[in-house]
Amino acid sequence: MFESLSERLEKSFKLLKGQGRISEINIAETLKEVRRALLDADVNFKIAKQFTDMVKIKAIGQEVIKSVNPSQMMIKIVHDELVELMGGDKTDINIKVNPSVILIAGLQGSGKTTFSGKLARWVQSKKGKNPMLVAGDIYRPAAIEQLKVLGTQIGIPVYTEEDNKNPVQIARNAVREAKISGRDVVIIDTAGRLAIDEEMMNEIASIKDAVNPHEILFVVDSMTGQDAVNTAKEFNNRLDFDGVVLTKLDGDTRGGAALSIRSVVNKPIKFVSTGEKMDAIDVFYPSRMADRILGMGDIVSLVEKAQEQFDTEEARKLQKKIAKDQFDFNDFISQIQQIKKMGNVKDLMSMIPGVGKSIKNLDIDDNAFKGIEAIIRSMTPQERTNPAVLNGSRRKRIASGSGTTVQDVNRLLKQFDETRRMMKLMTTNKNAARMMGKR
Repeated sequence: MFESLSERLEKSFKLLKGQGRISEINIAETLKEVRRALLDADVNFKIAKQFTDMVKIKAIGQEVIKSVNPSQMMIKIVHDELVELMGGDKTDINIKVNPSVILIAGLQGSGKTTFSGKLARWVQSKKGKNPMLVAGDIYRPAAIEQLKVLGTQIGIPVYTEEDNKNPVQIARNAVREAKISGRDVVIIDTAGRLAIDEEMMNEIASIKDAVNPHEILFVVDSMTGQDAVNTAKEFNNRLDFDGVVLTKLDGDTRGGAALSIRSVVNKPIKFVSTGEKMDAIDVFYPSRMADRILGMGDIVSLVEKAQEQFDTEEARKLQKKIAKDQFDFNDFISQIQQIKKMGNVKDLMSMIPGVGKSIKNLDIDDNAFKGIEAIIRSMTPQERTNPAVLNGSRRKRIASGSGTTVQDVNRLLKQFDETRRMMKLMTTNKNAARMMGKR
C-alpha cells in the first residue's frame, strides 16, 4: 500500500541538511522532491502545490529540538499535513435510525457488490445490527447471483426481485420488507457503468428520491488514481453523497485518490477495502494512513485486529499451558488460524513500524502457512500432543503425507522448539515481574 510514495518521501527527507533551524534554503530541495512524489502518486497538481506550500509555511523558522534532526522535524510536519489533507478525524456512518438505509454507488468494476457484503458483515459484527442486502443492479447478469452468494457466505439475507426490471421499485419494496422482517440496516447495491452517463445518474438519483437514504457511500477503485477523483466529483454533484469508500488498496495503487479526494469533494473517506475476504474492511483513520504512508507502520490497527480475533479466555488457558511447558502442535496450528483470520499476512506485517520497507520485495501471501499446516495435519493426534515421539521414520511418513521433505519437517520442529522455548521464557519473566511488583 503506497510503497512507491513512501519510498519517494523517505528519500526527500534525507535531502534536508543543516542544524538548529529549518530555513527556506535548506528546505527547498526537500519540498521539490515531496511535490514530485505527490505528483507521481497521481495527486492533483493544485493539491500537491497547496500541500507543499502549507508545509513550507509551517516548517520555516521551526526550532529543531536537540533530540531530533531537521529531517525528523520535517517528517512530523508532513505527517500532520497529510492527516489534515485526508480529513483530520475518522467519520462514522449514520445507522442510528431503524431501519437505516445505505445506498451504495459507483462505477462498474469499482467493487460495489463485494463492499456491500463486507459492510453488511461489518455492521452486524461490529455494531450489533441486523442487516439486509438488496440486489439493485438489474443490468449486470452476475450481480444478483454474486450478492446472493456473498449473503449466504456471511449469513445475511439478500432481497431480490429477479423478474422486476425497475430498480427504484425494488429498492422501495426492500425497505418495506425490512420494516416487516425487523431488519434495522438496509444496504442497497446499485448498478454501475463503465463510464458516467446520464441514464445511470438519473436512475440512482431516482432511487435516492424513492428511499431517502440515511447514508450514501461512493465506492471508488483506488487504483484508478486521479480518474477516481474526477468520477467522485461528478457523482457528488448529483447525489451529494456522505462519504467515500476506497477499494483495492492492496493493489498497485499510487495513493493519489486517497490524498486528493477529500479536498476535491469535501467529503470524508469512511472505509477502505482490501482483497476479497468479507472481513477485509477497515474504518478509515487519516492519522493511521499517514503513519503508513511515511513508513511508520500502523501498530494501533494491528492490535485492534488481534483483539478482534483472540479470545481472552482462550489466551489465559494458552498462557497456563505455556507456563507448564505443555504448548503443542494443536495450539500451534490454532494460533496460525487466528493469525490468518486477521487478514493478508504481508499487509499485517507492514503495520509493524520499520518492517514495511524490509518486506516490500518478498512474496508473502495467504499461502505462506500452507506447508506448515500440511505437515501438522499429517501428524497423528499423539504426535501433535507429544512432539518428542517424532523419530526418523515418523518424520519421513509425515513428509510423504504432507507433500514436503524431511528437511522441511525438521525445520518446522526446530522452529517449534525455539518458539516454545521463547514463549516459556517470556511467560516466566512476566510472572517474575508481576511477583516483584507485589512486593
